[in-house]
Amino acid sequence: MHFQYCPHCGKKAERKQIGDEGLIPYCTQCEVPLWDMFTTSIIAAVVNECGEIALLRQNYVSQTNHVCVAGIMKLGESAEETVIREVGEELGLKVKSVEFVKSYPYEKKEMLMLGFRAVAEKADFVLSGEVDAAEWVKLEDAPGLLREGSIAWQLVRAVTED
Repeated sequence: MHFQYCPHCGKKAERKQIGDEGLIPYCTQCEVPLWDMFTTSIIAAVVNECGEIALLRQNYVSQTNHVCVAGIMKLGESAEETVIREVGEELGLKVKSVEFVKSYPYEKKEMLMLGFRAVAEKADFVLSGEVDAAEWVKLEDAPGLLREGSIAWQLVRAVTED
């Protein structure tokens, strides 16, 4: 989100030089810089003890490609807690461990996606209403089911190269 008006008082923002950051929207009434804002979310490669990864089908995301578990962080929630919650909500799985892999800027949606490897025991899925289907796929086959270059594809490649 790019500010044109102060979210605190409503005054039109002015451009002000802020240190090494350059010209930044600034509220002269509240005396605060109005930094661009983005949504923070997680994306998780959920793997099991059999060398498989859980891939989802969410038709509202893609009609042709699989995706990984992803979701928005809630206020007061850590990224790791978000991974555990989202995997539980979307797949009905209990996460045993979480490991940070890499962050991914997603400019198209003004998001920062924090990528994780989540380990869960192989089990049947209990899908949420936002997941159309899910399946366990061999790790080496997973990149071919994801949109090449996508954040999910990058994350899965990073996890499979470990």
